Amino acid sequence: MKAYYEARAREYDDWWNWHVDEHAAEYGALIATIESLQPAKTLDVACGTGFLTRRLPGEVTGIDQSATVLEIAAEQAPGATFVQGEGIELPFEDRAFDRVFTSHFYGHLEEPDRELFLDEARRVAPELVVVDSTRRTDSHPDGMQPRVLKDGSEWEVYKRYFTGAGLAEELGGGEILHEGTYFVAVRA
Repeated sequence: MKAYYEARAREYDDWWNWHVDEHAAEYGALIATIESLQPAKTLDVACGTGFLTRRLPGEVTGIDQSATVLEIAAEQAPGATFVQGEGIELPFEDRAFDRVFTSHFYGHLEEPDRELFLDEARRVAPELVVVDSTRRTDSHPDGMQPRVLKDGSEWEVYKRYFTGAGLAEELGGGEILHEGTYFVAVRA
């Protein structure tokens, strides 16, 4: 997964921009949901290019394994602090943050990494907000999916899709903040 996201770094925002253009209302609703969160000391895990990081209210630290996406993130969210590191074993003290936020990371985690991530998120912050992809009738089944980048390289990526209730249950309970055709957001 690390090599895939490093290779995809410069074209990652194309995916977001497609949603902005093609699904403006839902994208706008997701952004409104994120921006309505109470300002908090937030850790954005697997922050990527900072496309959503820049929308988080409060003091924000982003962590990602890819140096290239962190360069882009620093440009998009200049008020945030960025750390290169892994998203499962978080290199922070207990309760170092008020909130852990993650977008389109949790759906890529297979067992046992899901449980490890949830344990780490709970260790570093009392609140967790997960944004990911909504389960739709036309979405691929959960599991390995082929992805082709603009350079023609082909990758196999693990991906899961969620309903709001299913994600909330998997996170141990929580509040569905947004559930649309393409995005789901849950606070646990």
